[in-house]
Amino acid sequence: MNQTSQQHKALLLFLALVTIAFIWILLPFYGAVFWAVILGILFAPMQRRLLLRLGWRRNLAAGVTLLVCLMIAILPVIVISTLLVQEGAALYQRIESGQLDIAGYLERFQQMLPAFVQNGLDRMGLGNFEGMRDKIAKGAMQGSQFFASQAFSFGQGTFDFLISFGVMLYLLFFCLRDGAELARKVRTAVPLAEQQKRRLQLKFNRVVRATVKGNLLVAVTQGALGGIIFWILGIPSPLVWGVLMAFLSLLPAVGAGIVWAPVAIYFLATGAVWQGVVLAAFGVFVIGLVDNLLRPMLVGKDTKMPDYLILISTLGGLAVFGLNGFVIGPLIAALFISSWAIFVSTKPQVQLPS
Repeated sequence: MNQTSQQHKALLLFLALVTIAFIWILLPFYGAVFWAVILGILFAPMQRRLLLRLGWRRNLAAGVTLLVCLMIAILPVIVISTLLVQEGAALYQRIESGQLDIAGYLERFQQMLPAFVQNGLDRMGLGNFEGMRDKIAKGAMQGSQFFASQAFSFGQGTFDFLISFGVMLYLLFFCLRDGAELARKVRTAVPLAEQQKRRLQLKFNRVVRATVKGNLLVAVTQGALGGIIFWILGIPSPLVWGVLMAFLSLLPAVGAGIVWAPVAIYFLATGAVWQGVVLAAFGVFVIGLVDNLLRPMLVGKDTKMPDYLILISTLGGLAVFGLNGFVIGPLIAALFISSWAIFVSTKPQVQLPS
């Protein structure tokens, strides 16, 4: 019996070492592996429907699903990212050459403020626009310089990108074809009760679909609407501002309003009344209502987490995992809550003596 226990411990140690080594060699392509799994989960329902219609030909069904995923989910992201980097580089050149004078805009905004507003700002110690103007101009330069550097680095890292992209597509095909079987094997290996494993798997799938399909679609819709209204009003670099609004709309309590609201105020303060009114009305009644209308339909109530938890987990995920963190962060938070809920539900209750 002692020998059996030692053999079991040795097997567990060997399994831990091999698992760590396997994760270590996958780290260079963790983004490709991660998105292959995420897209495989998102497009699994389509894969199952095609499998029934195509007579259970798994390779053909997976190939058709992969083609659809490529056309509606992957290629648009690549095209928008390329255009974004190009527009960001152009914005940097305009700021550097002085064609786009952000400091001048702030100075004109200060001059248009009523006297009582300027006096109130002076009493609160906020009347000195010089420091704020320099910081905003410097921040805009740094942001646009980032896009310019990304354009250069993207050209240098094209080979690495193509390899990662190819790995993701290759893995996505097998995730679509063999996803159900792989999920069963993983669930079998997890040392939990069958009901608990089903509960965790269901929560995992729901959070992935809610975070990517729901929150991302809401963010894309708000960003697209914001970019369109900026383009109509003639605001420079509408694609950059649209992507920024889409990114900020992923964060509760922040939202796209942090971008369009100051621009609307600037229009109103500088005498461009109709532009300011149109932008403010569009932001409140169109961009703002998208979140209230689309999110409940796409996300649903079962996966709803508190806004503060979504905000913290999203920001933490972005800080740790980069852009992939907007999915990884809320996913870890949801699994954390589910795991503790399972633990509490299975913990024996202590009955107090009557």
